[in-house]
Amino acid sequence: MATVLPARPNTNSTGTTSSTASRTLSTHQHTLSSLSDPASAHSYTSSEPVHLATHRHISNGNTNGIPRPPTARRRQRPIKSQYPANGTEKHVEYILVASFDIDRGSVMEHQYPGPVGGDEHMLAELMLPDQTHLRSQDWTIFFLHKDAAGEEDEELKRRRKRRRRRKQKEGEEQSEAGAEDGDDVDGEVEDGDEDEIEDDDDASSDEEAFDGPPLVYVLNLVNTKQDHTVKRGAVVKAMAVCTRHSFLHIYRPLLLLALEQYFANPVIETLASLYNAVNDMDLSLMPRLNTYERFILQSSDAKDLFLEKFEAIIAQRMTGGNPALTGPSPTMNPSQRARYGLPRDTHELESVVPYAGVPIPVKVPTALLPETVGDFSLVKLITTFSTPHATSPQPFTPTHPHLTTSGALTHPIIVLLNALLTQKRIIFLGHNLPSSDVAEAVLGACALASGGLLRGFTRHAFPYTDLTKIDDLLKVPGFIAGVTNPAFAHKTEWWDVLCDLGTGRMRISNRIEAVSPIPEGVRFFQQPGHLPSTTATSAPGTTGAGISALAAAGASLSAGLGGSGLMGTTLAGDATGDAAFMAGVLRAIEERHGEGAVRRKFRRWVVKFTRLAAAFEEWVYGASMLVIAPTPTSNPPASPYVGDNSPAAGEPKSTANNGGATPSPEVLAHGYVWPTPQSKTNELAANATRIEGWRSTRSYYNFVQDTASSYPRRPVKGLDLQHLHDRLAKLRLGSEQSGAIYLAICGSVGGEGEIGELLAVVGNGVWGDDFGGQHSLQHAPLGGSGGGGGGGGRGQGQGLFYLALGLFHPKVQVREAVAGLLGRVREHEAGRHFWMGVGRFVQGAWERVERGRDARVRAAEEEGAEG
Repeated sequence: MATVLPARPNTNSTGTTSSTASRTLSTHQHTLSSLSDPASAHSYTSSEPVHLATHRHISNGNTNGIPRPPTARRRQRPIKSQYPANGTEKHVEYILVASFDIDRGSVMEHQYPGPVGGDEHMLAELMLPDQTHLRSQDWTIFFLHKDAAGEEDEELKRRRKRRRRRKQKEGEEQSEAGAEDGDDVDGEVEDGDEDEIEDDDDASSDEEAFDGPPLVYVLNLVNTKQDHTVKRGAVVKAMAVCTRHSFLHIYRPLLLLALEQYFANPVIETLASLYNAVNDMDLSLMPRLNTYERFILQSSDAKDLFLEKFEAIIAQRMTGGNPALTGPSPTMNPSQRARYGLPRDTHELESVVPYAGVPIPVKVPTALLPETVGDFSLVKLITTFSTPHATSPQPFTPTHPHLTTSGALTHPIIVLLNALLTQKRIIFLGHNLPSSDVAEAVLGACALASGGLLRGFTRHAFPYTDLTKIDDLLKVPGFIAGVTNPAFAHKTEWWDVLCDLGTGRMRISNRIEAVSPIPEGVRFFQQPGHLPSTTATSAPGTTGAGISALAAAGASLSAGLGGSGLMGTTLAGDATGDAAFMAGVLRAIEERHGEGAVRRKFRRWVVKFTRLAAAFEEWVYGASMLVIAPTPTSNPPASPYVGDNSPAAGEPKSTANNGGATPSPEVLAHGYVWPTPQSKTNELAANATRIEGWRSTRSYYNFVQDTASSYPRRPVKGLDLQHLHDRLAKLRLGSEQSGAIYLAICGSVGGEGEIGELLAVVGNGVWGDDFGGQHSLQHAPLGGSGGGGGGGGRGQGQGLFYLALGLFHPKVQVREAVAGLLGRVREHEAGRHFWMGVGRFVQGAWERVERGRDARVRAAEEEGAEG
């Protein structure tokens, strides 16, 4: 059943109501429910409506070629649930009970509702880890690769059915679009392309098809109860739940209660009651988010982000699933209204599972990224290995080009990251520690290297295993395993990297496979003309204050995509920038930024690494499958979001592209951004060994497949938004160059899906976070924006800072295009949170540009009327 929470007003990330905050912006206000976007038009549960300031004057007499940014008019579509109420998928598929018999060893007692399949004795041994009799309670996690040939056939049929249904729907929409073209007035256009991004049913299915059916995740609880009436003086039993959902940690309180019930009443009916209770859990009010929305939610701590989707799905439930009704009926029973409530934090959905007469609350994460399984702590994992390294650093012996990328004193967490990326055999040893500790370390390591972007780690992970399964373990290339038996430490031929959780030290095996011959990419940077510089170089014209001052301090200006020293400089002895990155991570931990902040830092590190690898392949091998370059289109249609206006008095005519002409080469560029060719050489040379090691791994090929499969669902295909944003953030550009970039972004980003992609780019690219706020943007120049003011504090505008600089560009056309873009962002259900963080200075500039545009439009209309 769904939890009942009190209705509350919509709040922004600062905790103030959106309507209160927006009243300071403009007197031209209207409520959110009057906007054209149905996904953000459900505010009936709030005590007061959400107000957004808008300046929309769409004129029939569109004089002087200045079209207003159109308000997209779309058909209202239902918000889909991640776990529909009428779905056939079970939350929990099996419940297992095992016990230890002194004569027979580990024995499987019950499997409900039927046998899982496979070796029952092996399952029982996994459920009863080593030395479990020494502890009264222990948790283990392991994965089952269940043979699902029949399930795969059914899934294939479902995918084919969805494709046919989608093609039929596209045909209907095309016919309807033709019929509705004559109905659009005042410059309004139907914006249905981005709706397809919402409807990404095949996304998860395609990902599963690459690796096979989803894993069965098993959460297991072991209890030892002293009983002097039995031979061994204790009774050891274990109960496990098997689920396809990676948020298996929510079942911990249920297992605690169920195992106690089983000790008191060891019959199959006890398992049946638990099975029915967990599968009756109602998660149908959890809205489905697309890839960009999940990234945005993960990159923000705002507790009401995408609250509109929860409001919409609740409204659909109350109105019988009719998306045309945006609110409850006035005649609806008040008890029916009170049945549903908005979540206190949209990062998780609260539900209640009644079991054994006890209502057990559970919190299910709303946005789950790939390779994130269970409840683990990256902060704990990092601290375990960073503390001994900081107090008494020990050099790695032997070193390895894939692992020790910063020499023998490479940080242990970087060694672990490199080992995961280059598919080395990794063992986490926790001698005399609970098996739950090693399992959490394995799951944390998988998430560390994945960053929510790469796949292929958890499928070859063994959160807990023992000596009896060593033969099967050694058959898996690049495994990540957790063990408690110290015998593994002495068998160096079994592993490449050993992570000792007890001592906080890592070891590289002296029998690790050597890199031979030297890869072509490494030889490439040993040739004349590609040799890295041994001294830091600065970009021309960057001496003095501003960006060069940050560069001299060794700061990273990579827009949050990692932590290397860019702008043509690196820290002494830190060619890769990993030492600076880890310093920023440890500073964030010391300042208690939280688990979410640490995970975001490693996500940015992984994003940066993949973009470096793409640039490396394009330079060394001439092409890369890690990126799909924008394709230039000759004479593209003019964008409705950028006006082809005449220059203001005394202003030179702009040569920047604004639609209707082939974009300039610098706008169509893609990939990572460096300020100078030498800085590019230095950074790629420093990362050459681990990039070459990654190019032959599972995660590399999975990423190639993901890149190809996700491209058709990308809202913006003609531009690399990350590249253009990085150019604005990291380079000194002239007014023509920056103007072309601003107009290209503004002309391509208009619909809901396109804004979502842009917010995912800037949300994951806030510069300054990786250094704990030590370096602010208060001295950063406005670059090519043509202004002369300063920025703000760290993380200014949550990433909108560099886009907002376009409000100070010397050309009116660029300023007005950027103002239109920011206006669309602030109307977006997630963009409003970004907008509220830009600061009063930017908001005031936006209002001035909007007022100037309104005055010009009115003057042009009056002049046309007089003529």
